[in-house]
Amino acid sequence: MVSALGGLALSAGTLLAGVALGAVLAARRSSGKAARRPAVPTVFDLGQRVIYSAHNGVAVLNRSGDVLLHNPRAAELGVVRNLRPDPRALAAAERVLRLGEPVSVDLSPLDVPSQHRQHGRQPAAVLAEVRPLGGGYVVVDASDESDAVRLEATRRDFVANVSHELKTPVGAMALLAEAVLDAADDPAEVRRFSTKIINEATRLGSLVTELIALSRLQGAERLPELATVAVDAVVREALSRSRLAAESAGIEIAVDEPSGLLVDGDRMLLVTALANLVDNAIAYSAPGSPVSVSRRLSGGMVEVAVTDRGIGIAPEHQQRVFERFFRVDPARSRATGGTGLGLAIVKHVAANHGGEVRLWSRQGTGSTFTLRIPAHPPASVPQPATVDVPAETGGIL
Repeated sequence: MVSALGGLALSAGTLLAGVALGAVLAARRSSGKAARRPAVPTVFDLGQRVIYSAHNGVAVLNRSGDVLLHNPRAAELGVVRNLRPDPRALAAAERVLRLGEPVSVDLSPLDVPSQHRQHGRQPAAVLAEVRPLGGGYVVVDASDESDAVRLEATRRDFVANVSHELKTPVGAMALLAEAVLDAADDPAEVRRFSTKIINEATRLGSLVTELIALSRLQGAERLPELATVAVDAVVREALSRSRLAAESAGIEIAVDEPSGLLVDGDRMLLVTALANLVDNAIAYSAPGSPVSVSRRLSGGMVEVAVTDRGIGIAPEHQQRVFERFFRVDPARSRATGGTGLGLAIVKHVAANHGGEVRLWSRQGTGSTFTLRIPAHPPASVPQPATVDVPAETGGIL
């Protein structure tokens, strides 16, 4: 009996020890899983993440105007500086708390003290909406509208410039037509005024054509599918377009040897861009001075350079020459029938082909415009021989 009880007690003890050991092991397994399980973010954590990752500048203010929470973008846009809200945002917040309705406010930068200036271009236009959150809290939601403002300003300038440029030849043609009527009995005068009418009509036609081309390049019309284009063919056709202007100015155009280079692009647009560069070189060169065209492969890019020995371009004008209707010398441009759109078209043609146009120029020495277009892959065509030139010419003839 005692033996039986002792065996029963031993069995019970063994069972309890097993249960205890199982509980310990289970607890260890459970704690291990808990350690491996990622922490679940709270709603507050998620809210903070949303605010900090927002593209707009976001700041939360209390009834006293204290900044409780803001993201880095709010500091970039000037909504919050040194943990204080912009006074205009604070005034709007007070109005929101008073009315209980959202308020829009212009937070565009005014005179920013030097200690608050950041590196890079500052936003030109910042617009914000201040909304009530309840409980005496408001949120300021600000966005950078600088690109939209610049685009609208560019559009207004473009329309104004186009109106002016179209009005000039149209008005001239009307005056010349009256002059023809007044000189009906004088064949020589009729011929002279009629020639001027033809010149103005040609200029007007060129202006309209280039405006259409520029509109097309800026996205108003879908560009055609790109094809493999021989650079040598583009150079030949562009030079044929400019031959008459060169002969009239007594300018000889020097061209390097054919290269065999290929690019992916639209042939007619590339011809137009290169012809514009050649025409520009002719227009700003003295009679009898040389103009040269060269091509080469450099770093996977096909470079076609047009160099003149003309008047050159001042450093402050070198970026602006690619703007629409900008002329370094308006009198010379009008005398040669220029529209002021040629280099803008070149810039957009290059951009639409994934390339660029570069300029080197020095007053009294001349200019080099280089059209750079990605080469047709694989770029295995050997580079043509180049002539060493002084460093100040940009290394391109």
